Amino acid sequence: MKFENTGLEKMKADLNRLDEVMLEYGLVREGQWDYERVTYDRKFELKEGVFYLRVRGYATEGDVGAHKATIQLMTPLLGKHYYPHGVEYGEGESFPSSLVNQCKKILDDIKSKVEKFAV
Repeated sequence: MKFENTGLEKMKADLNRLDEVMLEYGLVREGQWDYERVTYDRKFELKEGVFYLRVRGYATEGDVGAHKATIQLMTPLLGKHYYPHGVEYGEGESFPSSLVNQCKKILDDIKSKVEKFAV
């Protein structure tokens, strides 16, 4: 599921500050990066299954590995994990409305914080 028109997809921000804000809301980057791209994930374990809120981005300037980059954020996603196949984001997936609302709130809060230092 795509979270369209959150405003995040229009933002560019410093990688290090972005890491701090994302972690504050439980979205971790860990080893999910290369020199040009980043992925932040937050895991939700519910009775309906395991879900991931994912915010991706790519470097418009600098190098992610050197921790000196400006990141262009992309449209956030919500996916359901299917063992052992992975995460599905398709339109045919069913997501609990409480989870969707919780993710929207998280994304709104992140946007408010990132706006303060976005470039």
